[in-house]
Parts: sequence; structure tokens; C-alpha cells
Amino acid sequence: MKTPANNTVNYIELKASNLEATKAFYIKVFGWKFTDYGEHYTSFSKNESGIDGGFEKTEDAIVNGALVVLYHENLIEAKQNVIDAGGKIKVDIFMFPGGSRFQFLDPSGNELAVWTYN
Repeated sequence: MKTPANNTVNYIELKASNLEATKAFYIKVFGWKFTDYGEHYTSFSKNESGIDGGFEKTEDAIVNGALVVLYHENLIEAKQNVIDAGGKIKVDIFMFPGGSRFQFLDPSGNELAVWTYN
């Protein structure tokens, strides 16, 4: 697997109130394939969609359901760069199957994430 380039959009995460209905929609309309990670997350690949991404189940009202995820090989460095540039850490570094990430707010309040492989 080719390692993504630093500081590039690498993944998009969307919210879904009903994962099964959401998957069925994208399968029927666009022919996407999904990989489930438990009851609350499913992913799709760039092979069908053009970019890797996933849907996270939520009970909250979906206002802006997209989370743009950037790649950086060094999360500590990327996190410090965000802080030094005036961004705010919304979710500190955490691990998930295959990697780690954190989420931040830019000066306009947009929420993005940065991830890396474990």
C-alpha cells in the first residue's frame, strides 16, 4: 500500500443516522462497496468513490456531516503545527483500527482531522 503524502486530503468521513439505509443508497445509486467496522462505522474505498471514506452512525441531528481527514506521518508535529497556527484541538489524539488521529478547529470553526498509520 502506498503511503499518502503529508498534508493532503486523504479521507472523508460522513455522518449517518441509519447505516444500513445509507449503505443501500450508495450501493444502488453508485455501486459502492462497504467494509463494516462494528455497528457504528462503515467505510468505502476510492476504487468506487474516488476517495477513501466512511460513514459514522450518529443519533445527533446532522447539520454538517462531513469531516475532511488529512494525512500526516507525525501526529505530534501536525498537532503542534495546528496549535502554533491558532487552531484549537477538538478531539485529542486517539487510536482506531489501523491508525491514530486528532480533530481540530481552524480559525473559522471548520472541523477537520489529521491521521496517521500506527
